Amino acid sequence: MSEIITDIVDSPLQHLAIIMDGNGRWAKQRKLPRLAGHQQGAEAVTRIVDECVKRKIRYLSLFAFSSENWGRPQSEVDALMGLLLQFLVSQQQQMVAKGIRLQVIGDRLRLSESVQLALADAEKKTVAGNTMTLILALSYGGRDEIMRAAKQMAQRAIAGELDINQLNNEKFATFLDTSEFPDPDLLIRTSGEVRISNFLLWQTAYSELYFTDVLWPDFGAVELGNAIDVYMCRQRRFGLTNEQLEE
Repeated sequence: MSEIITDIVDSPLQHLAIIMDGNGRWAKQRKLPRLAGHQQGAEAVTRIVDECVKRKIRYLSLFAFSSENWGRPQSEVDALMGLLLQFLVSQQQQMVAKGIRLQVIGDRLRLSESVQLALADAEKKTVAGNTMTLILALSYGGRDEIMRAAKQMAQRAIAGELDINQLNNEKFATFLDTSEFPDPDLLIRTSGEVRISNFLLWQTAYSELYFTDVLWPDFGAVELGNAIDVYMCRQRRFGLTNEQLEE
């Protein structure tokens, strides 16, 4: 990660979310093992974090490991967790220096104890960061998140701590993993797939979507700039008419 950014002014794009897809295909095209694709994907993460800091984007959510990814071969899962630990060790000091706060969403209990401890340590050491919040979705699924939130809400109601009649969208959102973050303005997916694959289902209800054929290991500042340029040309109406927005 590059130089420290100190003159923070909010970008028109406050929260960017990315589905990082295509590591395996990148490796296959080059007749390399899948691990090589994941390693290059980790390099892309560093590039994009740097670029988002430069662009003064306040929140960056990365879909790093889905709840469905647990079904992959154990050797690949182990390799991905190893890369995660390497990333935390190699980038933690830089995150602190640049004021990047790390937050993790998802079902942590499915992660190994060593990974859980490393994540908790990284979150603790970066807690004072106020330049950008890096949100890693690990062992995460949108449906699982909503179900966990519903269960918590039901438990509160049964205990008499919550009046069901006073529930609304805003109240429900406080039970989600992302309760302290704004919803994404823009969701990018790489690799040519045109779906959101169970990522931030509640939060992306009104996000702008951008799909690119570029594989994640090849995604960099130019590709990110192209996506943001497209976003800036769109009009977000949130169900209103053009005339209402103009007023």
